[in-house]
Amino acid sequence: MAAHSYYNGGYSSNPPTYEQTLPHTEPADRVSPVSQGHGYTDNSGHPYATADYGSHELRHSQQSIASDQGPYVAGGRFNEADYYSDNIPLKAHNQYPDGSPPPNWMQQPTQYAPEPSAMEPAGPPIAPTRRQKKGIFKKKIAWVTYTFTIAQVIVFIVELVKNAQLTGSPIELHPQFNPMIGPSPYLQINMGARYTPCMKNVDKIQNSPVEFLFPCPNATSTADYVCSLSELCGFNGVPNPVPGGSLDDHPGPNQWFRFIIPMFLHTGIIHIGFNLLVQMTMAADMERTVGWWRFAFVYLASGIWGFVLGGNYAAQGESSCGCSGSLFGILALYILDLLYTWGERASAWAELVIMVFGIAISFVLGLLPGLDNFSHIGGFVMGLASGLCIMRSPNALRERIGLVRNPYVAMTGAAGASTDPGNKVTNPGSSIAEFFKAHKGSKSSKDSSALAFFKGRKPLWWVWWLVRLGALVAVLIGFILLIVDFYKYHTSNCSWCYRLSCLPINNWCEQGKITVVNTTTTN
Repeated sequence: MAAHSYYNGGYSSNPPTYEQTLPHTEPADRVSPVSQGHGYTDNSGHPYATADYGSHELRHSQQSIASDQGPYVAGGRFNEADYYSDNIPLKAHNQYPDGSPPPNWMQQPTQYAPEPSAMEPAGPPIAPTRRQKKGIFKKKIAWVTYTFTIAQVIVFIVELVKNAQLTGSPIELHPQFNPMIGPSPYLQINMGARYTPCMKNVDKIQNSPVEFLFPCPNATSTADYVCSLSELCGFNGVPNPVPGGSLDDHPGPNQWFRFIIPMFLHTGIIHIGFNLLVQMTMAADMERTVGWWRFAFVYLASGIWGFVLGGNYAAQGESSCGCSGSLFGILALYILDLLYTWGERASAWAELVIMVFGIAISFVLGLLPGLDNFSHIGGFVMGLASGLCIMRSPNALRERIGLVRNPYVAMTGAAGASTDPGNKVTNPGSSIAEFFKAHKGSKSSKDSSALAFFKGRKPLWWVWWLVRLGALVAVLIGFILLIVDFYKYHTSNCSWCYRLSCLPINNWCEQGKITVVNTTTTN
């Protein structure tokens, strides 16, 4: 208001005096830049008459006032050469009502919050950034991997405790020592390992002329082979074979869940140790890359497919468990990821050689006794087929069919995704998800959206989607055929397939085959 009144020729009320604006009294012999009247005028009435800016005496007197009063001059100018600065008196104000500053006032922030640029459109508020995590917690948590790992560790502890309760030792020592340092296979069968006689009618068991007995879960010697099939299988039992019966007798054993439960069982400390080492490193990184639901689908599908394949072609008297088939499916995703990003890798050939070498060693180890190589083969095949269906297309192919080079995280929100919504690159109508989203609404809009989704696609786009669709159909048909063959045929319909899981050394391929030793026992 002071400036407004000043430029209108005077104040509407009495202007503040030095006694009102300064903590001390103005000396009488000093020259004040403000006159004592109601305006900055002299007797002539001109508002600038007394402000002789070129006068040396006036500037000298004002500089004296500034030097005596300190750095803040009431009603004066800091720079007398600036003729356009306002000569407005200042009023003293105490910003602390109680007379003292707040505690820790020197540590208070002194920067203003950044203001959004006028050229940028207004968007959602930016979430505060968190401090960077260190160590293993620096990466995004692989929830599916950690959940499966915790479940497998808990189940293995239960195996050891139960084996100790039944046999007096947490690991099998009699009638033979378990080289994997774990519970007996009879206990594993009782807890849900894949064991064909608990799942369907088997030759030499259901059609045995005499009562067919099995080892008990608490067996510590060959004299303990006195349990029925129902007692060995557990889970409320199964129909026991009738002496002199037929392979077509019904009802027969049908514990189909033994294709799923074995993924959480392990034969020993060495077995679970190697599997979880791979799972907590390689599998966890793959989950962060492709997202939790893709990872969970491939993990479970590969494990189940591997056990179904082994149920058809492995020895029927051999139990099988472990998450190796699931991990081979995840390993197949690594192969696909390497091929998809081949041109972006610094040493693609070296990585490929290392992966192929590791896979070859794993398959060779699967030929050793006690290991089900069919689970490894089935898991790897399922991983390749499912990966073709659900993984993002190769970047080189995406460019040729007119799509953007989206990373996996832009589709899944996995670790490494940008927190800024504006940084997510999308290509509307380029994915199946967009196709289903576009189909929400009225019938006319659905029809137009369907046509827009397929309109203008390049021939290579159609070829690639046919390949992916073919992979999906192939694994579905293969799974159905394997299930049908498993329950239809009482023995394997492939006379040479067993060699994929054993070496013809020291009768290794004879292990797991059901042979009648006498009328009451079996190997």
